[in-house]
Amino acid sequence: MTKHVDKIIKNAIVLTMDEDFNQYDPGAIAVNGNAIEAVGSEKDILEKYSADEILDAENKILMPGLVNAHTHIPMTLLRGLEDDLRLDVWLLGYMMPVEREFVTPEFVRLGTKLGCAEFIRSGVTSFNDMYYYEEDVAEETAKIGLRAVLGETIIKFPTPDAFSYEDALKYTEGFIQRWKDHELIVPAIAPHAAYTATVPMLESARALALKYNVPLHIHVSETAKEVKDMREQEDRPVVPYIKRIGLLDTKMIAAHCVHIDKGEIHSLNNYGCGIAHNPSSNMKLASGAAPVQSMLDIGANVGIGTDGSASNNDLDMFEEIRLAAFLAKLSTNDPTALNAKTAILMATRLGAKAIHLGDITGSLETGKRADLILVDINTLHNSPRFKRSPDAPYSQLVYAAKSTDVNDVMVNGKWLMRDHELLTVEEESLLQEAADYAEKIDEFLIKREKSVLSKLIGIGGAMEQESFEVQIKVRIPDPQKIIDKIESPEIDVVYFRHYHEYDTYFSFEDKSQGYLRHREDEFINPDGTVDHSRARLTMIGQELEHKFPSDVMLSRSRYYAPATQTLRFLREYFKPQSETFIEKDRLRWLIKYNDIEFYINIDTLEKPDMGNFLEVKSRTWSREDAKVKAGLIAELIKFLGADPDTEVTKDYLELVSEK
Repeated sequence: MTKHVDKIIKNAIVLTMDEDFNQYDPGAIAVNGNAIEAVGSEKDILEKYSADEILDAENKILMPGLVNAHTHIPMTLLRGLEDDLRLDVWLLGYMMPVEREFVTPEFVRLGTKLGCAEFIRSGVTSFNDMYYYEEDVAEETAKIGLRAVLGETIIKFPTPDAFSYEDALKYTEGFIQRWKDHELIVPAIAPHAAYTATVPMLESARALALKYNVPLHIHVSETAKEVKDMREQEDRPVVPYIKRIGLLDTKMIAAHCVHIDKGEIHSLNNYGCGIAHNPSSNMKLASGAAPVQSMLDIGANVGIGTDGSASNNDLDMFEEIRLAAFLAKLSTNDPTALNAKTAILMATRLGAKAIHLGDITGSLETGKRADLILVDINTLHNSPRFKRSPDAPYSQLVYAAKSTDVNDVMVNGKWLMRDHELLTVEEESLLQEAADYAEKIDEFLIKREKSVLSKLIGIGGAMEQESFEVQIKVRIPDPQKIIDKIESPEIDVVYFRHYHEYDTYFSFEDKSQGYLRHREDEFINPDGTVDHSRARLTMIGQELEHKFPSDVMLSRSRYYAPATQTLRFLREYFKPQSETFIEKDRLRWLIKYNDIEFYINIDTLEKPDMGNFLEVKSRTWSREDAKVKAGLIAELIKFLGADPDTEVTKDYLELVSEK
């Protein structure tokens, strides 16, 4: 007597991807509810089971659905936005500014629907995401019917859905509580990376992951710079750093892991952490090649991810599987590295284990969820088919098959695609909505690219409030005479600082843009040693605002921002027409004169060697205030013993440019 089930798929080449890599040709599978009832030879299944729905696979490959181990699904709306850039320029200069401007729940929902449609078409049944508004990602993903681990991003910058990381933690905890037991969605927490989070943030993320026993998803050692900076700042690589904080105690999913050594690989493996390898993104951004073969050799759970569409630029897992195999061979100079069978394993059972879903999906076994795909290998680019080796189907899938060969997709026992037709998502309307977003983003970037100020604000941290200064600058032959006057009883000194300054000025073809100065200040101790340093960016307006009768200037408008990026980043991001370097020694006093604060600088220009200058300045916010301060500055210059006839009305940049 046969047992009745919901569905039977017969006449298939079945790749179970179980521990023994069992295959059946012709094979069949019985599905009841959301689970696999049985899998085996066609003869055995048809003898033991009956069903109202019996599908003839027509000699297609029946295999587990693919597992995308790392992605940012709403970023499908940023696909192709800005390519061929370094990671930091791409991320900080374009992605994050656009996200701050455009990412809303509506943006996330549309990007998710687009991404899910692309996933289904390429045979993905489970994915591991990291982004903002993950509750909106969850709702759309669940409606469409895909399985996902969804990690809400925790980062030290203000984000589209959280002003502070405390807000992000509160949002994440609520998200976890509401979705903890969903049949398709596993909520998670996703601190972006060690370099974009503080220790308290990472500790809080760890506590939340452990409290609810949910995965923790984080980028790890994606670039050589990330590792170098961590070594300089913390005297250890990234994995030991996050291990010390306790992140490895969680169900951690480490994305990328390009620049890790064998010791770090063992640490991740010993703690049961999953690793997500992203070959396309790592190659496109020149991040490097992860030591995947070394990871596999010790038994680590390594999956394959597409990363987001903004850095890939697609979600095609078949392409990703192929590139994973190719990249491993190239980087090790070994054609046997990461063979086809292993590549498919990484995209199925091993990938499921990497994102901590291995107990329910990733292989075709009795009791596991019915997450499966049918792949048509009866095509021109798949012909002919050799049957001599049992590993031939894996090679065919990795080296010849395309995502377009995916014919049918089932998740949790429900069909999401039949004969290339999507059943749970409408493509046509999504394409038009995506085009509308692209037009808006183009307009935003076109406008921003014309303004150095907008680009400065775009990378974050800029003070958008203008600051004006009244100032005078005069040449002085002997700084000591001025110093003696400053230290006289007539001057009330608030504080004194000694700096050594390294200024790089960026000039632009459009002179109305002003210029951008990158300054690194070294704070000098009384004994001449460097105490610490800081860097900042200043955008200085080109036009002189006003000249007073006393020859004191109301100077240019200024905007300030922290200089957390390298000069190389700034060159590639701002694209200056020319660049000028000035090195100087600066003695600075903040003083009170007639109960008004003034800054007095004594500057010695060392590179180029241009002598000594006295500069007196004060910030102001009105022309009347500026007029009063201009008169006092003129008095102060005379009191200090400087010769007003040596006044300089040009900035150091202009003086150096004329030299």
